[in-house]
Amino acid sequence: MEFRRLGSSGLSVSDLCLGTMTFGLQCDEPMSRRIMDRAVDAGIDFLDTAEVYPVPPQAELVGVTEQIVGRWLQTKRRDSVVIATKVTGPRHGWFAAPVRGHRCFVDRHQILRSCDESLRRLKTDYIDLMQIHWPDHGLPYEELLGALTELREAGKVRVIGCSNETCWGVMKSLWAAEKSGLARFETVQNNFSLINRRCQSELAQVLRQEKLSLLPYSPLGGGLLTGKYQNGPPPGARFSEYLTGDGLRQKQMAERFVNPRSLETTQRLITIADDIGVTVTALALAWSRQHDFVASTIFGATSVDQLEESLAAADLILDDETLARIDQIDVEIPTPMTEDGLRRL
Repeated sequence: MEFRRLGSSGLSVSDLCLGTMTFGLQCDEPMSRRIMDRAVDAGIDFLDTAEVYPVPPQAELVGVTEQIVGRWLQTKRRDSVVIATKVTGPRHGWFAAPVRGHRCFVDRHQILRSCDESLRRLKTDYIDLMQIHWPDHGLPYEELLGALTELREAGKVRVIGCSNETCWGVMKSLWAAEKSGLARFETVQNNFSLINRRCQSELAQVLRQEKLSLLPYSPLGGGLLTGKYQNGPPPGARFSEYLTGDGLRQKQMAERFVNPRSLETTQRLITIADDIGVTVTALALAWSRQHDFVASTIFGATSVDQLEESLAAADLILDDETLARIDQIDVEIPTPMTEDGLRRL
């Protein structure tokens, strides 16, 4: 496991990060604890959660994931683990998060309340990385950065970041921070994978020039890049349930990931993985890790066996020939994931 700095902050993390959004729904607490224990044993010191987890968000389950992580955290030395969480942002056409009466604009009041609620559930007195889950482009960045700066100065938060943010939003936030003497975002957590390479264009330039770090989520394309959807939606898988369920939002999300072009891309990646003697899961995670603007790649697991498959990427370095073969797929099937949600902002 390698360790990399988050932006220009004083915080470094393992270059693989354990995502927890399934804990408390698809994954019960005993299994969640076994997964976290094994991840730490393997050298991962970075866990990512959010106040609205588990997903899909349900009013009766909001905060359960943080509670599970918090109870587990009591068994560890606090400074040995880096904990990231998120304050929920506005709906942006997808859904209204069932927190604080669906009032999710990220103003000072919401951010301060969210932080205190997360600290209580996580059973800790500080959060290592506090992120804005969805941006609120109708609110001046000075307000949300001001609230996050208050939390830093109070010792409740160490580093701040954003998620699902546009290039414009990142640059606007940096300008506001510099102009007003406020804390700046050091990380951007956006969707980035072999079926969604959009971050390699404009956002990568922003990250490099401004010394921010990308924290890719869904590096396995929501599970698609494990190969498990190649013969049809497998029973019990998240997108299998989304595709057959009644929720329109969930069905639309699943179809963004699972479609003929993304399945063809995955099949070609499986061939490359077979040729070099690794799983397509390890291939996809290793590819993400090798980008210079990536600090840590966030992946999830609902079993220890799934976790072990992902951990195989920790020491895998893809050579130039393999990277060129992967790039050729992108030339022939560009951006098979139909969108990443940013156009809705």
